[in-house]
Amino acid sequence: MAEKIILASGSPFRKALLANAGVDFTAVPADVDERALEAPLENSGVTPEEVALILAEAKAMHVSEKHPGALVIGCDQTLSLDDRIFHKPADKEGARRHLLDLSGRTHQLNSAVVLVRDGKLLWSAVPVAQLTMRKLDPGFIGRHLAKVGDKALSSVGAYQVEGEGIQLFEKIEGDYFTIVGLPLLPLLEELRKLGAIDG
Repeated sequence: MAEKIILASGSPFRKALLANAGVDFTAVPADVDERALEAPLENSGVTPEEVALILAEAKAMHVSEKHPGALVIGCDQTLSLDDRIFHKPADKEGARRHLLDLSGRTHQLNSAVVLVRDGKLLWSAVPVAQLTMRKLDPGFIGRHLAKVGDKALSSVGAYQVEGEGIQLFEKIEGDYFTIVGLPLLPLLEELRKLGAIDG
């Protein structure tokens, strides 16, 4: 009997990546308060990569409790610039500030992915991508945000590299799946090792 695989996320991007890879899964978004989980981690010395891992594991554990025997994929992504972690902007002004702060600098996208079954962590990985934004003119930022609209509020960096956000960058190091928020290659490899998908 095929293993039941659950993606503990409601992200349309993550669902599309897994579906396009031919993985048979069910999406069950985790009902966890990410900011509440993150609050005690601030100034505790944990790295942005560790924050992403803690959140990914919390999501997977939450869904795993309600689905005994299922293999649950948890994922989370943090955007970090030096030691600062960025969150999704609340409004257009927040998005504008994000882009001004990232302009001309290199930031990291830390994409954590975990596999959990029956409340037990089986595997985890946190690939990192380095993205260098070109120096952006404030007028261009305003025009760009007016053009992309509320899409800018749906990601931590106020951009989508799979859309017009790619125009903000001069250099990207890291694979596409890590950047979009689901490190697919290491995940598929682990699913094959576990016998959860055909390999």
